[in-house]
Amino acid sequence: MDKLIEIHRYDEGISLLVLNRPQAANALSKQMLSELSAEIAKFRHDGSVRCLIITGAGDKAFCAGADLKERSGMNETEVRQAVAAIRDAINGVESLPQPVIAAINGAAFGGGLELALACDIRISAEHSRMGLTETSLGIIPGAGGTQRLPRLIGVSAAKALIFTAKRISAQEAEQLCITSRTVPADELLPAALELAREIVKNAPLALYAAKKAINNGMETDLATGLRIEEMCYETTIHSEDRKEGLQAFKEKRMPVYTGK
Repeated sequence: MDKLIEIHRYDEGISLLVLNRPQAANALSKQMLSELSAEIAKFRHDGSVRCLIITGAGDKAFCAGADLKERSGMNETEVRQAVAAIRDAINGVESLPQPVIAAINGAAFGGGLELALACDIRISAEHSRMGLTETSLGIIPGAGGTQRLPRLIGVSAAKALIFTAKRISAQEAEQLCITSRTVPADELLPAALELAREIVKNAPLALYAAKKAINNGMETDLATGLRIEEMCYETTIHSEDRKEGLQAFKEKRMPVYTGK
């Protein structure tokens, strides 16, 4: 059986995860979800990976969401299990300590957009279209869409997209701040790699701490968020990387961070 998740590694600790079912718009089948969860679990404990990029194979789809053909043959119990598998995989992506970039190379609907929303930063090819289209199928977003989208673009704008099941262009997505940048299709991966290389210049432990402070702080009031920031800052004080950063600044050279 062919693997549905491909992993490519680049220099400087950058990895690329490719959803590889282009003939099915990279839809999230049971096999793909199993492979995705397994790879994410590996990344979680792999200190050599400093930044992860997620994209889809081909130029038509990032991910069309759940595999509806597979879903149509399931009973209610199996549907619940399938939704839970998507939810767990996407939550796993969000909880990775490393920065994660979604390179949206085409259609991102339903669970596909929910996967992108779980990433830290999203860049889109200019031909891409995206949306949380579940209400048009008699369901609602079930893998974080009703929670992550309002936190990203505001409650009213998120409700409008979810209630209408609207499919929006890459340009509209950037205007709404769902994505941070829109580029021609042939520039998408180079743009994602360029961003990743800017990220991995910095200290891994500092990146992990910053991500944790932002993610956890956004879920609470300002006073608690500031306390979370203080605690995350504390984790960097005794690191070798902090000392290296100060020494490199003093010597007017680029720091060499080891993640220790």
